Amino acid sequence: MNAADSISVIVPVYNEEASLRLLVPALVGVLEAAGRPFEIITVNDGSVDGSAALLAELASAEPRLKTVTFARNFGQTAAMMAGFDHATGAIIIPIDADLQNDPLDIPRLLTKLDEGYDVVSGWRKNRHDAAIRRNFLSRCANGVISWLSGVRLHDYGCSLKAYRRSVVGQIKLYGEMHRFIPIYASWYGARITEIEVTHHKRRFGKSNYGMIRIIKVILDLIVVCFLDRYVGKPIYLFGGFGLLWLLISALTLIDILYLKIFKHLSMILTPLPSLAAMAFMMGVMSILLGLLAEIAVRIYFATPGRTSYVVRETANFAPVGRTA
Repeated sequence: MNAADSISVIVPVYNEEASLRLLVPALVGVLEAAGRPFEIITVNDGSVDGSAALLAELASAEPRLKTVTFARNFGQTAAMMAGFDHATGAIIIPIDADLQNDPLDIPRLLTKLDEGYDVVSGWRKNRHDAAIRRNFLSRCANGVISWLSGVRLHDYGCSLKAYRRSVVGQIKLYGEMHRFIPIYASWYGARITEIEVTHHKRRFGKSNYGMIRIIKVILDLIVVCFLDRYVGKPIYLFGGFGLLWLLISALTLIDILYLKIFKHLSMILTPLPSLAAMAFMMGVMSILLGLLAEIAVRIYFATPGRTSYVVRETANFAPVGRTA
């Protein structure tokens, strides 16, 4: 499938057997009505319910439904990365498997994409989740992410987005980084917009999100900011801290000499010698860490083909070396 308007819908799955029975037929119906070539890629992220068996059954009846099964649970970001890696469509649309995203919004995303945008992000303006634990904290997080990244979106956490393959083909995801894909895309000059999408209450099971994810998102945001500013030259960050510590050490040494010469104060009575020595060592160590980071960056850019997941099996994919 190599048509310029072909679609790959990616569905990360973790214990969503009941939802999949409704989601897959709904996706097929919406995509057939869109009149474009399509594939649906479900990534079974180590489900322990009947999701794997159901997906195998559905894939046997629908060749446009393709499945990737992980050896164990690797998380939503790894599942989405696997979908990106296996997708063949020119347009990639992730969607949650829990039926909270509405497949009927997909044609609206495509229409907006056809206006010349590279990324169309869904905005769950009327979100049906816990008011404080999910909605309020999500709004705060989205505000901070928009402010730090400069990419103004209301809802980074909404999985329902449309991407042109050309702007996401080189992105490598890990941790909780899937929500930051628009930021990565902006680094490549992508034109980004958002539209309001429907958000439904969860019908089956319970959410797999916990409070601990907020901490993970904050830490990943720090990584994204670092990558945005210093991934090419980490010595600028570490070296900057190193020079600051060396400056503190030098100023402390000057203060020591001043007190010794003009005040006749014994340095044994002050902590200044220890402070000067510590600041000097911190400065040297920061610069050395910067140099090590530079080496790591060179290795990172020179080592292609790494993934953050392990695939056990696939279904309905063309053999390696052949195209569908």
